[in-house]
Amino acid sequence: MGALQSLPGHPEYVDLAEKTGFSFEQIRVLHKRFKQLSHDEQTLRRDHFNKIPDLSCNPIRSQIIEAFFDKRNFHQNGEGTVQEIGFEEFLVVMSHFRPPSLHMTDDQRESVRKEKLRFLFNMHDTDNDGTITLEEYRHVVEELLSHSGALGRDTAKSIADAAMLEVASISMGHMEPDEFYEGITFEHFLKLLSTFEIESRMNIRFLNMDTTTLCK
Repeated sequence: MGALQSLPGHPEYVDLAEKTGFSFEQIRVLHKRFKQLSHDEQTLRRDHFNKIPDLSCNPIRSQIIEAFFDKRNFHQNGEGTVQEIGFEEFLVVMSHFRPPSLHMTDDQRESVRKEKLRFLFNMHDTDNDGTITLEEYRHVVEELLSHSGALGRDTAKSIADAAMLEVASISMGHMEPDEFYEGITFEHFLKLLSTFEIESRMNIRFLNMDTTTLCK
């Protein structure tokens, strides 16, 4: 979790660009944002994120903040959380919000889509038991619909409520009387959101930076 060298073209830029898909210029801009957030410290803590005005009104603010400290999101197959992160971890997590490149193949786009959905699933699977609740699924659908720009919050909420009830009726309708509903697995989550255009709807905004602009 060391600091990034400030010289463009430094080998660490190349490594970070390969890991995240960001260009050297995007990495430079994000490093500047990182330094603003951390007040020029080498690492970021949760309290740094708690002071971001743009996140204060976000309905999933706590999940977004925790995502930056969740080892599952560092591309390292880790589990658990950390107390602070360096620039590399910050950049890797930010890459989950980056729209896909226009030059991607279908296979690459599908891989990015699955990775984004895994990230979204992890945000709500806070106890890391491999499942999310029906209410958490409803919340995911509402957020994706409301970010589309075509629907108002009330309409998105109504559709999300209907989606949750549909999943509940299908899932529980096939259960035996003595069975216990354990929740939605990631595989089920993928199928449920197969018709959603997720790639451009996952974005966050803070420090006057919109992640929808971070596309090559």
